Amino acid sequence: MKTSYLFLADGFEEIEAIAPADIMRRAGMEVYTVSISDKHEVTGANGVEVKADKLISEIDSNDAEWLILPGGMPGASNLAACGPLTDILKTQWHKGGHIAAICASPAVVLAPLGILRGQDATCYPTFKDDLIKCGARYITQRVVECGNLVTANGPSSAMLFGFSIVSITMGNDVASSVAAGMLV
Repeated sequence: MKTSYLFLADGFEEIEAIAPADIMRRAGMEVYTVSISDKHEVTGANGVEVKADKLISEIDSNDAEWLILPGGMPGASNLAACGPLTDILKTQWHKGGHIAAICASPAVVLAPLGILRGQDATCYPTFKDDLIKCGARYITQRVVECGNLVTANGPSSAMLFGFSIVSITMGNDVASSVAAGMLV
């Protein structure tokens, strides 16, 4: 199985990062949290500090299964301002790789890169105009799967977001088994 990377920037929404990473690991997927800065410690939007598994300078994303972006502000803006990350995202998209983003990140990070143009997507509702402006079809659902993309609307959808990634990668039976074990 290929490696997946979940990117962290100061100001990220904690539950949108930790819940999907936890669910993916429970399913047996190899997923690493990645700091986009030169330090492993990253502070979330609500003051929770986490230690990322890797720094962005340490990864080889050429064979990545998934690139995953939590939302939160200013976390999403910080992700969008990271040139190495936006390059990785564009490369992943152009080769047909999987990308997942939740909350503000679909609109703030992916839409300006052209990744959502012509795609069904969702995001945190206050960002929907930015999504639409960049050519996406805004869908009022908690999680939207569209080709190689998964988008979700916010913190309360973080677990569904993680289960969607697992389901696409490993099948509905594995996702259902993990969900049952978590009493979902």
